[in-house]
Amino acid sequence: MGVVLIVLAGGYGAVAGMSVPRIAYRLSVAAGEPWRGGCPRGHPVAGWWGAARCAGGAAGQVHWYGPDTLRTAPASAAVCAALAAAVGARPEAAVFVGLAPVLVVLALVDLAVHRLPDVLTLPLAAATALGLGAAALAPGAAGSWRLALLGGAGLGGAYLLLFLINPAGLGFGDVKLALALGVALGWYGWGVWALGAFAGFLYGSLYGLGLVLQGPAGRRRAFPFGPFMATGALTGVLLGGFGA
Repeated sequence: MGVVLIVLAGGYGAVAGMSVPRIAYRLSVAAGEPWRGGCPRGHPVAGWWGAARCAGGAAGQVHWYGPDTLRTAPASAAVCAALAAAVGARPEAAVFVGLAPVLVVLALVDLAVHRLPDVLTLPLAAATALGLGAAALAPGAAGSWRLALLGGAGLGGAYLLLFLINPAGLGFGDVKLALALGVALGWYGWGVWALGAFAGFLYGSLYGLGLVLQGPAGRRRAFPFGPFMATGALTGVLLGGFGA
């Protein structure tokens, strides 16, 4: 059963990851600008789902755009499979695995334009809270919905405080993302919550240290924090799932 679950989760992640480049490309715009409605060559892009390729141009030549599908699909598959392996056949697995590709999209958008769009962060927080609430009602759940909600409020509040102290060092999109990540981490208790929150800061600090060591150019370079937040939360949930 465990192997089957991992394979199914990995297959879902791979399929979802094939649509990640198109979604990430369309959302990778500066604040206040409309979502992209055309490919880099000006041909219209219909819808959000499907491969990021366009058949327009001379002789119907196909060209690809956005992040590389050969990277996003395996990455999404690996994350989903790892979550399935850690959480196992428990009801919360459907929530974590189902929402994981959204974090991949958010990470790619943040890397591209240093922005975490509300159209994903806020629904992600709501979906995580509601999904784990439903999981808590099912037999076999290994977490606490009450702690999950407290974790979301706690991590969101902590990031809000950091944002108010230093708005130049942290975006408000990070605060909104922290709501969803805090809910996911709180599900397995305060130990996992603290570990995942700390891991995000640790990963970001190590990357920042690497930039500093590059010299003056690296020290002046800004970098998005969302991918490190997501990776830290993934670390916490994986350890919490195995521990449970």
